[in-house]
Amino acid sequence: MEALEAAAGEVPREEIERLFQAQRDAFHAELPVTYETRMDRINRTAQMIIDNKDALCEAVSNDFGHRSSVQTVMTDLMSVVGHAKDHKKNLKKWMRPEKRKTDFPLGLLGASGQVEYQPKGVVGVISPWNFPINLAFDPAIGAFGAGNRVMIKFSEFCPETGELVKQLVAKYFAPEEMTVITGGPETGKAFSEIPWDHLIFTGGGGIAKHVMAAAAQNLTPVTLELGGKSPTIVGPDADIQKTTQRIAMGKMMNAGQICLAPDYLMVPADKEEAVVDGIASSVAEQYPTLIANDDYTSVINGRHKERLQGLIDDAVAKGAKPTEVNPGGEDFANTNSNKMPLTVLQNVNEDMRVMQEEIFGPVLPVKTYRNLDEVVEYVNDHDRPLGLYYFGETESDKRKLLDKTISGGVTVNDVIFHIAQHDLPFGGVGPSGMGAYTGPDGFKEFSHAKAVYRQSKLNIAKIAGFLPPYGAGTEKTMKQQMKL
Repeated sequence: MEALEAAAGEVPREEIERLFQAQRDAFHAELPVTYETRMDRINRTAQMIIDNKDALCEAVSNDFGHRSSVQTVMTDLMSVVGHAKDHKKNLKKWMRPEKRKTDFPLGLLGASGQVEYQPKGVVGVISPWNFPINLAFDPAIGAFGAGNRVMIKFSEFCPETGELVKQLVAKYFAPEEMTVITGGPETGKAFSEIPWDHLIFTGGGGIAKHVMAAAAQNLTPVTLELGGKSPTIVGPDADIQKTTQRIAMGKMMNAGQICLAPDYLMVPADKEEAVVDGIASSVAEQYPTLIANDDYTSVINGRHKERLQGLIDDAVAKGAKPTEVNPGGEDFANTNSNKMPLTVLQNVNEDMRVMQEEIFGPVLPVKTYRNLDEVVEYVNDHDRPLGLYYFGETESDKRKLLDKTISGGVTVNDVIFHIAQHDLPFGGVGPSGMGAYTGPDGFKEFSHAKAVYRQSKLNIAKIAGFLPPYGAGTEKTMKQQMKL
């Protein structure tokens, strides 16, 4: 995700520290955190979203210049409510201590072991602008489920949404439970330097390095949800109509401003034109017009639009073949809107910026291949992506991509959908992130797995020869234990 610039009022570090300490004190006073308390906070989060659906959709749209309210509900709001329902169904099970085996023969002698999942304390959430509700409150629900308190640093690129959310959270929660901080880069820097019990950041890799460096000063554990260039592979036996329809839907959603959006295509050389035509046809079916179409979202601001146009211009100057998918033949040059049509780029190469940077917008490069071994080699020669998508029916081809490439997650025969499954972990690997949340994996991410061992009533140390002075019993035990 490209770093952008925004003007915003900064929040003094002292104020962030004060709010953090108030939450930390309240957390310690409350322990242990009951199931009922956790679910109450989760339910209030979801109810806040439900009660204020229309206002949230309007605020997000205003911040974007225009954003489809349907897509805001589908991608931002429904996710939070669904996450709450998943916790309602499963949280009691996740909270149960896990019985673990003790080394032989300790279990026979009355010893026992278990893992208890304990809340960490105060979780800091640094959320991005592209899905400002989802990526603030999905982690918050996961943190609440684990028994924590939450402080959110809201993106300065969504100022109207940020102010609304700040007011709503203050209405539905005490500041010691959850609070929202707005502000610009200096606030974000100060926020990342707080000694959180856990910190989750969603955004670009460049800023993530600074966040991680700041967290390291306090040895704060971090979850990083980044992004990268998610490859979308059209297999030799893929159904072109289904494939291109699903790729078009995923790429055009939120105008491509999704960390999991299909970043580039890899298609068999003999199917390249059919794929490009199929995508153009599918876009025309889904979005007959763009500029005045309520279903199609604007690029977030003028600076990001210029960056995306720069990627196109750079690629064309270096030999790429552009296809502008503009179904209504609209004049984008003479509009004040930041909306952009999809541009498909063929004949791309590694010298082009569009193949070096995460695109994060309606630009889609297409590469061709002769066999799937070429695809595997190309993917593995580049940073490990947040998502990978494969279209095809042959099971051995699917297994080749699943077994021989490494990515945060995979969707087979569609794009993006793995993030919508609450029981699957969402997270990256290497440059696309670390850690994962949602479902049981999120519960564990925001919990401390505490080992609890209960000793036998017998004098185990003496029986095993571990109690000085050492002698024959000690030698016997060591000989037994030093055998494979």
